[in-house]
Amino acid sequence: MDKNVIRQRLLELRSSLKETAVHSASRCIVESLLGLEQWKNAGEVLLYWPIRNEVDIRPLLTEALSSDKKLFMPCCRRDEPGIMDFGVVRAEKDLISGSFGIKEPCRSRCEFPDAVSPDLILVPGVGFDRNGFRIGFGGGYYDRFLARPQKDGFLSVGICYSFQIVDGFPHEPWDQPVELICTDKELIWRN
Repeated sequence: MDKNVIRQRLLELRSSLKETAVHSASRCIVESLLGLEQWKNAGEVLLYWPIRNEVDIRPLLTEALSSDKKLFMPCCRRDEPGIMDFGVVRAEKDLISGSFGIKEPCRSRCEFPDAVSPDLILVPGVGFDRNGFRIGFGGGYYDRFLARPQKDGFLSVGICYSFQIVDGFPHEPWDQPVELICTDKELIWRN
């Protein structure tokens, strides 16, 4: 099946979710993530700001900021589509509305290291298959990041609702799978 058709169908389903369903499913996902040893042991995490009914992981941002974890968040380059930089966020006030209406680190307030290699990265997606491959919005932002060399023990986690697990979509040579998918109903480890 064509990725664009799947993307459109999943976005329609996601946008139709009621606030109570988003809250309930997001809470299940956050609790699963907080229970992972990789979350507990992570010194550096890369998280995202949810938009348009994405899984609401903001409690993890709060948890990371109140703990000893170094919190990175992505910031899209306005003049280079598909490329993200990663800022160190120390408080929610460090975030501003950026590309695509997503909150991102303020370039004048946050440190943007040249090299970023967190222990754990949460990757939003429109859909995933059980092998960890992802359908995003087609810009390749996360594929580019995941293709970089990472530190040993690095864990990439796809975040989605259970209805966003689909099989049968094509993979491109540049697609980078995640190691784990966390939904409101299950944890799916890639073989």
